Amino acid sequence: MFDNWKPIGAKTVARWFVNNADRDAGEAMTQLKLQKLVYYADAWFLANFNKPLIKEDFEAWAHGPVVRALYVKYRSHGWDALAPESGINVPKEVEDYLEAVFDQYGQYGAKKLEKMTHSETPWMEARGDLPPEAASSTKISKLSMRNYYGSKIEKEPIQAL
Repeated sequence: MFDNWKPIGAKTVARWFVNNADRDAGEAMTQLKLQKLVYYADAWFLANFNKPLIKEDFEAWAHGPVVRALYVKYRSHGWDALAPESGINVPKEVEDYLEAVFDQYGQYGAKKLEKMTHSETPWMEARGDLPPEAASSTKISKLSMRNYYGSKIEKEPIQAL
Protein backbone atom coordinates (compact mmCIF):
# COMPACT_ATOMS: atom_id res chain seq x y z
CA MET A 1 0.00 0.00 0.00
CA PHE A 2 2.82 2.42 0.83
CA ASP A 3 5.43 0.97 -1.54
CA ASN A 4 6.30 4.34 -3.09
CA TRP A 5 5.77 6.35 0.09
CA LYS A 6 7.83 9.49 0.58
CA PRO A 7 7.89 10.84 4.15
CA ILE A 8 5.95 14.04 4.74
CA GLY A 9 6.55 16.95 7.08
CA ALA A 10 5.69 16.63 10.75
CA LYS A 11 3.77 19.92 10.56
CA THR A 12 1.40 18.40 7.99
CA VAL A 13 0.70 15.39 10.22
CA ALA A 14 0.37 17.64 13.27
CA ARG A 15 -2.15 19.84 11.46
CA TRP A 16 -4.26 16.74 10.73
CA PHE A 17 -4.37 15.85 14.45
CA VAL A 18 -5.09 19.44 15.48
CA ASN A 19 -7.96 19.67 13.01
CA ASN A 20 -9.45 16.30 13.93
CA ALA A 21 -9.81 16.91 17.67
CA ASP A 22 -13.50 16.85 18.57
CA ARG A 23 -13.78 20.21 20.26
CA ASP A 24 -17.58 19.87 20.52
CA ALA A 25 -17.01 16.82 22.74
CA GLY A 26 -14.55 18.75 24.89
CA GLU A 27 -11.32 17.36 23.37
CA ALA A 28 -8.37 19.69 23.73
CA MET A 29 -5.27 19.29 21.59
CA THR A 30 -2.29 20.72 23.45
CA GLN A 31 1.25 20.89 22.17
CA LEU A 32 2.32 18.07 24.51
CA LYS A 33 -0.46 15.75 23.36
CA LEU A 34 0.16 16.66 19.73
CA GLN A 35 3.86 15.76 19.96
CA LYS A 36 2.98 12.32 21.32
CA LEU A 37 0.33 11.65 18.68
CA VAL A 38 2.76 12.52 15.89
CA TYR A 39 5.33 10.28 17.58
CA TYR A 40 2.97 7.31 17.75
CA ALA A 41 1.88 7.91 14.15
CA ASP A 42 5.50 7.76 13.00
CA ALA A 43 6.34 4.83 15.29
CA TRP A 44 3.52 2.60 14.10
CA PHE A 45 4.08 3.57 10.47
CA LEU A 46 7.68 2.45 10.88
CA ALA A 47 6.53 -0.78 12.54
CA ASN A 48 3.99 -1.59 9.84
CA PHE A 49 5.72 -0.37 6.68
CA ASN A 50 9.47 -0.27 7.53
CA LYS A 51 9.66 3.38 6.52
CA PRO A 52 9.03 6.65 8.31
CA LEU A 53 5.78 8.59 8.04
CA ILE A 54 7.53 11.91 8.67
CA LYS A 55 10.84 13.39 7.53
CA GLU A 56 11.96 14.77 10.87
CA ASP A 57 13.54 12.97 13.79
CA PHE A 58 12.25 13.03 17.34
CA GLU A 59 14.45 14.19 20.20
CA ALA A 60 14.31 12.57 23.65
CA TRP A 61 13.18 15.57 25.69
CA ALA A 62 12.32 15.41 29.38
CA HIS A 63 8.57 15.32 28.62
CA GLY A 64 8.91 12.66 25.92
CA PRO A 65 9.58 12.58 22.19
CA VAL A 66 9.56 15.98 20.47
CA VAL A 67 10.00 17.18 16.91
CA ARG A 68 11.85 20.46 17.44
CA ALA A 69 10.11 22.17 14.50
CA LEU A 70 6.71 21.43 16.05
CA TYR A 71 7.86 22.75 19.41
CA VAL A 72 9.04 25.98 17.76
CA LYS A 73 5.73 26.35 15.91
CA TYR A 74 3.50 25.78 18.95
CA ARG A 75 5.56 26.87 21.97
CA SER A 76 3.76 30.20 22.32
CA HIS A 77 0.57 28.26 23.15
CA GLY A 78 2.07 26.81 26.32
CA TRP A 79 -0.41 24.36 27.83
CA ASP A 80 -3.40 25.91 26.02
CA ALA A 81 -5.49 24.06 23.45
CA LEU A 82 -4.48 24.58 19.83
CA ALA A 83 -6.97 26.11 17.39
CA PRO A 84 -7.82 24.50 14.03
CA GLU A 85 -5.43 25.36 11.21
CA SER A 86 -5.47 25.72 7.45
CA GLY A 87 -2.76 24.55 5.12
CA ILE A 88 -1.56 21.51 3.24
CA ASN A 89 -3.54 18.35 3.94
CA VAL A 90 -2.07 14.91 4.46
CA PRO A 91 -2.16 12.66 1.40
CA LYS A 92 -5.48 10.82 1.11
CA GLU A 93 -3.84 7.39 1.43
CA VAL A 94 -2.64 8.20 4.96
CA GLU A 95 -5.89 9.61 6.39
CA ASP A 96 -7.33 6.22 7.45
CA TYR A 97 -4.02 5.36 9.07
CA LEU A 98 -3.98 8.61 11.10
CA GLU A 99 -7.60 8.04 12.06
CA ALA A 100 -6.62 4.63 13.49
CA VAL A 101 -3.75 6.20 15.46
CA PHE A 102 -6.08 8.91 16.77
CA ASP A 103 -8.70 6.32 17.74
CA GLN A 104 -6.08 4.40 19.71
CA TYR A 105 -4.14 7.25 21.35
CA GLY A 106 -6.36 10.35 21.10
CA GLN A 107 -8.46 9.12 24.01
CA TYR A 108 -5.55 9.73 26.40
CA GLY A 109 -4.53 13.01 27.92
CA ALA A 110 -1.13 14.58 27.31
CA LYS A 111 0.39 13.47 30.61
CA LYS A 112 -0.79 9.87 30.16
CA LEU A 113 0.79 9.81 26.68
CA GLU A 114 3.98 11.28 28.15
CA LYS A 115 4.05 8.57 30.80
CA MET A 116 3.51 5.90 28.14
CA THR A 117 6.46 7.10 26.04
CA HIS A 118 8.64 7.24 29.16
CA SER A 119 8.12 3.51 29.69
CA GLU A 120 9.06 2.55 26.13
CA THR A 121 12.48 1.53 24.88
CA PRO A 122 13.13 4.09 22.09
CA TRP A 123 12.78 7.12 24.38
CA MET A 124 14.53 5.41 27.31
CA GLU A 125 17.50 4.36 25.14
CA ALA A 126 17.90 7.86 23.76
CA ARG A 127 17.73 9.39 27.26
CA GLY A 128 20.27 6.98 28.69
CA ASP A 129 21.26 7.90 32.25
CA LEU A 130 20.06 11.50 32.13
CA PRO A 131 18.20 12.80 35.18
CA PRO A 132 14.41 13.01 34.61
CA GLU A 133 14.25 16.77 33.98
CA ALA A 134 17.57 17.14 32.13
CA ALA A 135 17.51 18.77 28.72
CA SER A 136 18.45 16.59 25.77
CA SER A 137 18.57 16.94 22.02
CA THR A 138 19.53 13.29 21.48
CA LYS A 139 17.71 11.87 18.49
CA ILE A 140 15.45 8.87 18.96
CA SER A 141 16.51 6.28 16.42
CA LYS A 142 13.85 5.51 13.82
CA LEU A 143 15.30 2.00 13.62
CA SER A 144 14.81 1.62 17.39
CA MET A 145 11.23 2.85 16.99
CA ARG A 146 10.59 0.42 14.13
CA ASN A 147 11.98 -2.56 16.00
CA TYR A 148 10.34 -1.76 19.33
CA TYR A 149 6.84 -1.17 17.95
CA GLY A 150 7.34 -3.87 15.33
CA SER A 151 7.93 -6.37 18.14
CA LYS A 152 4.47 -5.48 19.46
CA ILE A 153 2.96 -6.82 16.23
CA GLU A 154 5.29 -9.81 16.11
CA LYS A 155 7.65 -8.49 13.45
CA GLU A 156 11.26 -9.59 13.44
CA PRO A 157 13.88 -6.88 14.08
CA ILE A 158 15.57 -5.38 11.05
CA GLN A 159 19.13 -4.02 10.79
CA ALA A 160 18.45 -0.94 8.66
CA LEU A 161 15.55 1.08 7.26
